[in-house]
Amino acid sequence: MPHVVVLGGSIAGLAATRALRGQGLAVTVVEPDGLATTGARGGVPQGGQLHALLDMGRTQAERWFPGLSKDLVADGAVLGSGDEIRLYENGTRKVSVPGNELIGVSRTLLEDHIRRRTVLDDGVSVRVGRACGLDIRGGRVTGVRVRTAGSAEVAVVPCDAVVDATGRSSRLPSWLAAEGWPEPPADRMRIDLGYATARFRRGGELPGVTVAHQLPAAAGAAEQSDTGAMAAVEGDQWMAVIVAYAERRPSRDPAEFLRRMREMEAGPFGVVADRCAMIGEVETYGMAHSLRRNWWALDRLPGGLFVAGDAVASFNPVYGQGMTSAFLHASCLAAHLRKGADLHAPAHAYFRHVRVVVDAAWEVSTLSDLAQPHVTGPYPRGYRMARRMADWMARASTTDAWVNERFLDVVNMRRRPAALRTPEFWWRVAAALRAQAAQPGR
Repeated sequence: MPHVVVLGGSIAGLAATRALRGQGLAVTVVEPDGLATTGARGGVPQGGQLHALLDMGRTQAERWFPGLSKDLVADGAVLGSGDEIRLYENGTRKVSVPGNELIGVSRTLLEDHIRRRTVLDDGVSVRVGRACGLDIRGGRVTGVRVRTAGSAEVAVVPCDAVVDATGRSSRLPSWLAAEGWPEPPADRMRIDLGYATARFRRGGELPGVTVAHQLPAAAGAAEQSDTGAMAAVEGDQWMAVIVAYAERRPSRDPAEFLRRMREMEAGPFGVVADRCAMIGEVETYGMAHSLRRNWWALDRLPGGLFVAGDAVASFNPVYGQGMTSAFLHASCLAAHLRKGADLHAPAHAYFRHVRVVVDAAWEVSTLSDLAQPHVTGPYPRGYRMARRMADWMARASTTDAWVNERFLDVVNMRRRPAALRTPEFWWRVAAALRAQAAQPGR
């Protein structure tokens, strides 16, 4: 049986493992933390932050782990839909979209369920240790060098292929360079982002609300305002996150966190700040830049090399694209192998498939990031018009359910951004803006 080593027991690594097992391949997961533990992992410093599993991510997660949503809800996660999901644009609540669903769950509980299913698979073995290099012979990957946990000993794990899912700090480019292979060109956009998450005891203070999200402000209108999100999660708790840039990055001060919640234009934040007791400490995390490694741009790749998750691209977490992208990368891997691709050959077709996912997420997140006054580019061609059109669309989506539904389809990665560039879509945007202009007081 062909054997694949997956580097990293992250969600990207576990999703890739499931996709490989679906093709009948034996898998070894190399993970410093192991997979049998529960609770927060040391290798995920942002694990305590509020995470979003977008609708397409949940669809793909159900594909690889059938019944996952049902099991999560049985363990306390909260599935919200339609009017239970409150989205706010510049303080105005957007019209609800029937059928729109989001599941409120901590990353810890989500990973626990996925890890538990993974280790029960007899075709999956776990190697506790840290990958420190590749063996490449005859133009393809033949093994992974692993440093045993708590030791300086390095062993080589033979394999037919490897999937790098070690995250944005992946050392794979330098490993390849050391073996005489080219490194992928990378795009970086400095965002200087900071975010902070706190938990609150949840009661009956917001009946009929499971998710609230204050969206990033439109360009030219209160760019310095906070972005925030909160979700009902397991344990009868609210998890709330505040996001801001540059000098406005939030701190760990609980009093500051509560003050900024009360200043949110979206009302549910103030309700939770005033009526719910904070549990534990405020956790903070920062991200200096968004990163995209263009693996598809390489003419030369060793055979049997795949990359998934944040090791390919990591985006501004405000848009919640990370976990969903990871599940979609697993689907790209499965599609590549189903077509009969040679596991030992360079995976150019796989990376072209992944590029479709990465470029769509990058377009959505960076267009909004470039509106921040401290972000200096690079600006894509036609940026000014694209930014203006994005603002028109955001305004229209507050009152037109059809426009908002298609906007959410793109945000939730159900559709590509091109869906927002059709004549029909912009006719509806124009009609919504005309209707708003005709209303007194607008």
